[in-house]
Amino acid sequence: MTTDPVARPIAPQVRIGHVHLKVADLERAVGFYRDVLGFALTQRFGSQAAFLSAGGYHHHIGLNTWESAGGKPPAPGTTGLYHVAILYPTRLELADAVRRVLHAGIELDGAADHGVSEAIYLRDPDQNGVELYWDRPPEEWPRTPKGELAMYSRALDVDGLLGLLRTVAS
Repeated sequence: MTTDPVARPIAPQVRIGHVHLKVADLERAVGFYRDVLGFALTQRFGSQAAFLSAGGYHHHIGLNTWESAGGKPPAPGTTGLYHVAILYPTRLELADAVRRVLHAGIELDGAADHGVSEAIYLRDPDQNGVELYWDRPPEEWPRTPKGELAMYSRALDVDGLLGLLRTVAS
């Protein structure tokens, strides 16, 4: 039996609680996360920081200009955040999010079916990567004959995803 605390697995209830992003223009960033994606503004610290959430949580997204007001995005080939992933509870809610993004004139960087999830990729106004996705139920996840995950990356039919909204509306 090992007494090494690192050897113990992390508690399965652990979750990523929020992301805090440095932005160049607070109003522009709030506009994207609130007006396009639909997060609620929960608190503001003047013109320097804002916090947004879904479902009444204190905040899922923090935005600040403390070190970045008027700044430029990191250059390609540098380290940093690849993307923040926003998990939607259903495929229909993901379709609605994609509708909102496209209605706002925001271009998609990509769309993928990963077997375990369906994902849409885009950039926020500060060029931070944003993934919008939903998870399939675990019993539908692709697995190898040994039972290990067998995720993949295939093209996602965005029109088919958006078709869900037409089906619900009729």
